[in-house]
Amino acid sequence: MNLYSTATSIYCHRTRIVLAEKDIAHECIIVDTNDLPEDLIDLNPYSSLPTLVDRDLVLYNSRVIMEYLEERFPHPPLMPVGPVARAQTRLALFRVENDWYPLAEIIETKSEKAVVKARKELTESISASADVFAAMPFFLSEEFSLVDASIGPLLWRLPRYGVELPRAAKAVQAYAERIFDREGFQLSLTEGERELRL
Repeated sequence: MNLYSTATSIYCHRTRIVLAEKDIAHECIIVDTNDLPEDLIDLNPYSSLPTLVDRDLVLYNSRVIMEYLEERFPHPPLMPVGPVARAQTRLALFRVENDWYPLAEIIETKSEKAVVKARKELTESISASADVFAAMPFFLSEEFSLVDASIGPLLWRLPRYGVELPRAAKAVQAYAERIFDREGFQLSLTEGERELRL
């Protein structure tokens, strides 16, 4: 199993967390987005990252890859068993991907005016969720899930984004430290991602 990844993409990072949490044997191939290898271009019509190659199967959307890994390697489970809880987890994933990830992308790629606005929105949105982060050890769950694998990379990048959470959001900081201390999270980090916190 090979995972084509960038050194610092939030989407690639969450995929690497799932691989690490499940202790799945794989080779992580870090590529430069400005100089993609020919074999990746041949495998993936979108030339997007991450791209997972598992024998004859090629997957190239981080959410699809994460759910595939969850189904192919069910232990330890990163999704709840019951249909209601699974639907709630998928809804939480949807919200992270649609509310927070686009703001992170703006901060990483847009002009300063757009960045200031996105930084403010991201700070306020995460802070407004402090009670949810405080309710359980993990996001809406007693167990680490795909949602945590998606939120962790975002929180790891907050200092680089210039986002400083207020004191009222200390539950978010406590949650972040629990995620960052996990062996799977530490194993998932590239050198480039470690440098984001220096």
